[in-house]
Amino acid sequence: MPDISAHPLRNALAKFWAPVPWLLEVSIVLEVALHKDYEALVIAALLVFNSALAYFQESRAQATLTALKSRLALSASVHRDGVWKTVPAAELACGDLVKLSLGGVVAADVHITGGSVQLDQSMLTGESLPIEAGPGVDTFAGALVRRGEATAVVTATGVRTKFGRTAELVRTAHVVSTQQRAVLKIVRNLAIFNGAIILAMGSYAYFHAMPRSEIVPLLLTSVLAAIPVALPATFTLAAAVGARSLAKLGVLPTRLSAVDEAASIDVLCADKTGTLTRNELSVTSVRPLPGSDEARVLGMAALASSEGGQDSVDAAIRAAASHNPASDLPKLAKFVPFDPAKKTSEASVTNAKGGAERIVKGAFTAVVALTAPSPAAAAITDELEKQGFRVLAVAAGPTDSMQMIGMIALSDPPRKDSTSLISELHTLGVHTVMVTGDAPVTAAIVAHAVGLSGAICPPGNLPVSIKPEDFAVFAGILPEGKYDIVRAFQKSGHTVGMCGDGANDAPALRQAQIGIAVSTATDVAKSAAGVVLTEAGLGGIVAAVKEGRITFQRILTYTLNSVMKKILQVLLLAVGLVITGHAVLTPMLMVIVMITGDFLAMSLSTDRVRPSKMPNSWEIGRITAAGVILGICFLAFTTAILAVGKFELHLGIEALQTLSAVGIVFGGQAITYVIRGRQQLWGLRPSLWLVLSSAADILIISTLAILGIAMAPLPIAMIACEFAAAVAFGVVLDFVKIPVFARLRIS
Repeated sequence: MPDISAHPLRNALAKFWAPVPWLLEVSIVLEVALHKDYEALVIAALLVFNSALAYFQESRAQATLTALKSRLALSASVHRDGVWKTVPAAELACGDLVKLSLGGVVAADVHITGGSVQLDQSMLTGESLPIEAGPGVDTFAGALVRRGEATAVVTATGVRTKFGRTAELVRTAHVVSTQQRAVLKIVRNLAIFNGAIILAMGSYAYFHAMPRSEIVPLLLTSVLAAIPVALPATFTLAAAVGARSLAKLGVLPTRLSAVDEAASIDVLCADKTGTLTRNELSVTSVRPLPGSDEARVLGMAALASSEGGQDSVDAAIRAAASHNPASDLPKLAKFVPFDPAKKTSEASVTNAKGGAERIVKGAFTAVVALTAPSPAAAAITDELEKQGFRVLAVAAGPTDSMQMIGMIALSDPPRKDSTSLISELHTLGVHTVMVTGDAPVTAAIVAHAVGLSGAICPPGNLPVSIKPEDFAVFAGILPEGKYDIVRAFQKSGHTVGMCGDGANDAPALRQAQIGIAVSTATDVAKSAAGVVLTEAGLGGIVAAVKEGRITFQRILTYTLNSVMKKILQVLLLAVGLVITGHAVLTPMLMVIVMITGDFLAMSLSTDRVRPSKMPNSWEIGRITAAGVILGICFLAFTTAILAVGKFELHLGIEALQTLSAVGIVFGGQAITYVIRGRQQLWGLRPSLWLVLSSAADILIISTLAILGIAMAPLPIAMIACEFAAAVAFGVVLDFVKIPVFARLRIS
């Protein structure tokens, strides 16, 4: 399999290749061209900070392909040159004769030619029960030999095996995160809106014969004002904070984008085996025939079961018998292990009278051939098999007159928390469907047990334009089918979560917006997933959804904040140009506003928020509309301050520039507290980090303005008046935002 893992240096450089870095890089070039080396250095520092934060927070590289290749990097016993020799699986070729032995992993797709083995193919097919395989049976790379020995001819190797095709699906599976799409759309919308304003300013300045020495800095300041410089870094930081919170709950995100995606999923595709069930056989029902009882049937079956072996069926029967012991069992004399050819195991016992008896346990067709016909036993077997259970018959008695004494039904029971999980997800607006490789009848039983009601998708090709609400259960699905189901749901507009535990789930886990691997999952599944549950049970899924929605609200608040400020800053430059005939902000002032406003506002990633009750989605059009409306309100505030300074206080252009910068920072702080909640601003206490960053923001800009550092000085009384005006502006805006958010359905 080709190695597509990117070099760390390439990953680091990729952080400089995106819309926001492009704008910053252009700004650096323009600053250098204008010989503004200090400003260029500051912007370069911001660019490196953004990129470094994203790189280090996302440095947990995916190990999917490594895990898959390690599964394929096996050894095999192959017959060559007249002798058996052990060679790496990579050296196998079609037509080789190989030996399948107890405890080994099948190294290639093979066709069995001799012997018999019990195979565990759950990691490939999702079927929890092992199968008996003899001559003529095909099996696949990755299957585990649980018992027996066989010879087989290799039919496919490497990436051409069923497991290899699964690996290839994982390699090619890709979905652009909603977070990535959101950033791109926000930058696009801001670029279109602000770009038009900047062009209009340039035209205005040119036709009004503004000196070129002032036009170029004006346009450069406008470009800087339009860049949501800290937006990608805030997305990353908020997701990292959410990831740390989830880690404390036993949920480990392997990709930071998965934290944000968890807020958006409205469909969860859950695997059955090992996900909704415990992936361990247990006795579900014991049906004794007349003359016997449940305890005796279990006890006799336990005598004909291996002790301490790897046979899951025998272990389940012995466990059930220990919980319901019989008092009159015969004494074991000899045990004969399960014979795949006979499909039975048996025991020779001595009864209480010293007589020899025989106990046989196994498939109904094999056991009934040793006893007198029993219509009742046949009816019970048929009934249980139709319910999806694996049924074993138990017969006992002298060899020449054995009698059927009862039937034992086994199944893989649901996890105790599966029902409550599905119910809680439903209240959170997440629709759950089962996607499994198991048989439809078995899947339907488990689905009913965990509260999944609805139709079962018929076998065969998936229907065209399939939707999650069409079926509750998709059974008999191969790895490619799970992958296709996830893609089909995504094409119908859903954000999909996939929960699974086996290699057969890996492609779908990778393709889903958020793949969730349960605690018992294989390394392959964990590597392909975006979230790994480290504790037993599925409560981590609900925790991921809730924490994801908290993270989403934090990012949404910052996004609204950023969009409003970027629109305001460019519009203020345009209005200021008309009022004063000059740029009311310089490139250096714009850099200071970016540092104090954009980066200190990243503390919103730690703020207290109310998570939404339903799945979130990035409605960029509505967010932009809200930003424009509230941004115009912000413009009215800053324009009023500028007008007072120009026409009432008769300040010069340099003092007006300081006044404008302070107004943007103070007004920005008022907006931060107004929009951090969707209701009144006093309804939710802010986090300590947000309060500290606000204090730092106000202190920095006030100190610079009063002392005249990098700007013209202003009297402290004027700064205090601006602060009071910002507080009043915040109170008024708090009443404006509620109908705006309600009309645009921002919650």
